[in-house]
Amino acid sequence: MQEKTVQVGVIGLGVRGMSILKAILLKNPEVRVVAVCDLYEDRAQKAYELVSEKYAAPIKTTAYGDVLQNGEVEAVFVITDWTTHISIAIEAMERGKAVAMEVGGAYSLEECWALVNTQERTGVPFMMLENCCFDKNELMVMNMVRQGVLGTVVHCSGSYGHDLRPEIADGYKNRHYRKDQYLNRNCDNYPTHELGPIAKILNINRGNRLVSLVSVASKSVGMKEFVKEKRSEDYTDFLNYEQGDVVTTIIKCAHGETILLKLDTTLPRRYDREFRVCGTKGNFNQTLQSVFLDGDDEWAKTKDVADNLDKYGEYLAPVWKNMTDEQRKTGHGGMDGITVGAFIKALKTGSEMPVDVYDAATWMSVSVLSEQSILTGGTVTCPDFTRGKWTLRESKDVIELE
Repeated sequence: MQEKTVQVGVIGLGVRGMSILKAILLKNPEVRVVAVCDLYEDRAQKAYELVSEKYAAPIKTTAYGDVLQNGEVEAVFVITDWTTHISIAIEAMERGKAVAMEVGGAYSLEECWALVNTQERTGVPFMMLENCCFDKNELMVMNMVRQGVLGTVVHCSGSYGHDLRPEIADGYKNRHYRKDQYLNRNCDNYPTHELGPIAKILNINRGNRLVSLVSVASKSVGMKEFVKEKRSEDYTDFLNYEQGDVVTTIIKCAHGETILLKLDTTLPRRYDREFRVCGTKGNFNQTLQSVFLDGDDEWAKTKDVADNLDKYGEYLAPVWKNMTDEQRKTGHGGMDGITVGAFIKALKTGSEMPVDVYDAATWMSVSVLSEQSILTGGTVTCPDFTRGKWTLRESKDVIELE
């Protein structure tokens, strides 16, 4: 597949799917979009019209099975709601279609195992599109850790801190899936943005693994108050959201490191992933945009933390050092384009996917495990989706750092 253009189908054309289609796939000369699919006819039609401006008319359908059965399609981008990601990815691999799957939490350990088992049995390439693994700071800190700048990493933390109240409240109106999740589940429902980069830094599934976790959830009042005040026409006394406003999860790793995760999406706040890496020689703090090394003057550093990261440009990944204005327009400052590009490169060269099926199952399973822990009030064991291979698999960065 190295020389030819990759023929892809896009399944799921909501806001996220259309963004990837317009900003990345239709501008990538290594890709040709031959099929578009969405459950809603108007979304499928809009995508069809966009693709038709560049290529001969693609397949347009509201049934994803039509895409999977088409012989032209070599790879599919699965960008549907969280409840269908895994099942569609499994069907695609069964039909020999390479899979690029969007992020989200899992609903059962069984579906995570089914994803792993299918990929192992079929050998079909699979990647989860966890774009935060490819962001500027995350790759920079990974490079610093690999070079020993922060010493031995002891603890990492991250958050999905994002005020999603309007999106959740208007979910039915906008045909968005999040509202049902918040009405019916209580867990860390979106763990991969914060966990993914941390797992790569700690070599999870490649010499290390998640062993156990415990989660607690605060009470749930943020959404109900928001709907009552801002969407009074939708407010009823029985509209109760199960999802706690803040969910905190602590994970223990095989080699003793700890990970702190936080879901905080139903209270007023600025967006922040609160990414931190704490080592024996220093730490990185994304919120402060600073690196603090052993021997630094703490009080002096607090005065110029906004400029602190400029001093560590030598650790930037080459892809970020050489970022063009056009690449920055591919989504989230450029990291979306890097992520999709990494999938296409691995697919064409036959190399390992940078975020593989073991990563996907492990990270997505945190939703299920946190739900169990919150319900029982206890610690739960994290499955080893590699079945012991984590002790033998070599460390691999998401992007080879030069």
